Amino acid sequence: MALPTDIATGTWTLDGSHSTVGFTVRHAGISKVRGEFKEVDATLDLAANFADSAIKATIKAASFDSGDANRDGHVRGDDFFDVEKFPELTFVSTGIEGDDDEFKLTGDLTIKGISKSVTLDTEFNGVAVDPFGTTRAGVSAKTTISRKDFGLTWNAALEAGGVLVSDKVVIVLELEFVAPSA
Repeated sequence: MALPTDIATGTWTLDGSHSTVGFTVRHAGISKVRGEFKEVDATLDLAANFADSAIKATIKAASFDSGDANRDGHVRGDDFFDVEKFPELTFVSTGIEGDDDEFKLTGDLTIKGISKSVTLDTEFNGVAVDPFGTTRAGVSAKTTISRKDFGLTWNAALEAGGVLVSDKVVIVLELEFVAPSA
């Protein structure tokens, strides 16, 4: 896999103000609740041979935000992320397969000290130069994980059957990276 010649190789940095690291999880079996992490740091080491590129991300667990203060406190606490003991979630890529526009990004996701390999269906959204002369690249990615695989096992039974929080979590990423300085 080779990148188009107009894309700079080197270390691209995440523009957190134009990126979203979020997820959805089914609540009470009837609706989806969304959340996102507000503090994310990531680098994309872009190689001339795209398959040799790598991404590393660090997410501050305490930056979780679902728009509901009570839920956010519960999710940050011992029942879920336990942010005092596990302040960061991380992702380190281990491989890229596919073409330059749509590819599979595989890597080790670590939540609560538990690392599992995950594969994200990823789409390259292109490169643009903003009005200030900064070169930017956009990427969208999505995967589904089992929260139980990462020790996130808290739940409550529902009177009519089922559980309050589904095991399946869909991770959705909208990322914008800034090119390395010339």
